[in-house]
Amino acid sequence: QVQLVESGGGLVQPGGSLRLSCAASGSISGIYTLGWYRQPPGKERELVAAITSGGDANYADSVKGRFTISRDYGKNTVYLQMNSLKPEDTAVYYCGLRIFMPRALEVWGQGTLVTVSS
Repeated sequence: QVQLVESGGGLVQPGGSLRLSCAASGSISGIYTLGWYRQPPGKERELVAAITSGGDANYADSVKGRFTISRDYGKNTVYLQMNSLKPEDTAVYYCGLRIFMPRALEVWGQGTLVTVSS
């Protein structure tokens, strides 16, 4: 079974940048999305950005133009480059793999905390 391990969270000032990494162990195939989700304090988990198995990237409106998702297929790693960070970006960020075919399956990382504060 695929396992996901995130890294790269931390404390950053408003306007700063961070890059999150998610390393996947095992092969990923089928129809799926691989990406980043976040859960702000007291709120529900939400999609930040994801890459489909076809290679398309999707972003939440709140991060468009500031965040960039990318994937290194050789390293089986997905990244989230976060620029122009705002206090409202503070959350636990999770890497998530959602497989739709051949059978439905979800795999989540343990999460990494991003705090944007002066």
